[in-house]
Amino acid sequence: MAKTQEGQPQVQPDAGGEEQAAFRYPGLIKTIPELMESCTWFPESYVIYPMGLHTTLIPVKNGIKAQRNNARTDDREAFLASYHKREENGESNVWIAKSSAGAKGTGIFISSDANELMDYIDNQGQVHVIQKYLERPLLLEPGHRKFDIRSWVLLDHQYNIYLYKEGVLRTSSDPYNSTDFQDKTSHLTNHCIQKEYSKNYGKYEEGNEMFFEDFNQYLMNTHNVNLENSILPQIKQIIRSCLMCIEPAIATKLLPYHSFQLFGFDFMVDEDLKVWLIEVNGAPACAQKLYAELCQGIVDVAISSVFPLSDSSPKRSQQSVFIKLGS
Repeated sequence: MAKTQEGQPQVQPDAGGEEQAAFRYPGLIKTIPELMESCTWFPESYVIYPMGLHTTLIPVKNGIKAQRNNARTDDREAFLASYHKREENGESNVWIAKSSAGAKGTGIFISSDANELMDYIDNQGQVHVIQKYLERPLLLEPGHRKFDIRSWVLLDHQYNIYLYKEGVLRTSSDPYNSTDFQDKTSHLTNHCIQKEYSKNYGKYEEGNEMFFEDFNQYLMNTHNVNLENSILPQIKQIIRSCLMCIEPAIATKLLPYHSFQLFGFDFMVDEDLKVWLIEVNGAPACAQKLYAELCQGIVDVAISSVFPLSDSSPKRSQQSVFIKLGS
């Protein structure tokens, strides 16, 4: 968390677009009874550790090597049991493996073959989360394209939860292809993937980004619903549920310093307009056009409450860019 200690406030950096998955692990869900009972918005997920003596220890940028992980603590057997049950029942069985150390769309593998998924993880030498792939996503037209939604959420030093009023859809450049899982630009909406691999990057939306105002208009034109009444209530409920349940584990309001944290919640919407939480990032990248407003909002909400403006400082009277969700 960014600390406001000794008079030196710090805003969590973007780190060049690289993000740390804070709640990618499904352990968040499994260890909290309140979430397990009501969690209908998180895809079935399992933590898988690489196995075998051939596992390579991959050095990270600072030269520290990742620790060899203990396979006893992973969900491999539980995943395989679920996979085979689905197979026997004739259910859809596509899964996505995401590295715990991945960024910019790296360390991701999609397959309907359990052996392929296990071999991929074992050869990568990194802890992965295997998550049930959402095979029937809501698609954008024209182009029949996937998207995900990034929402920014601020926790202040009193554990008040704030949602940034603006959000962004990160869109794919190419048509969704449910038969070819190696087609990166069809399945992965990460900007780095789209920009590097698709010749259609920027064809439909500038920088492959659609903001809430345009998305709201799209929903009204194509589905006769608006964002405020259909998608946003689900997003707000998921955010509140996650952060309220983990408050005992991450709150710092009783510690001898003040801190705040900005999270990036990533969502997908299926063809029934149901919202799914995909993951939560602890160092979220931000759309360039939103930087100034988002940073000023963080200062107003999380920093000025600890370091108030002096009487001679100009007062800011504009409405907050954050919506308070709970405390």
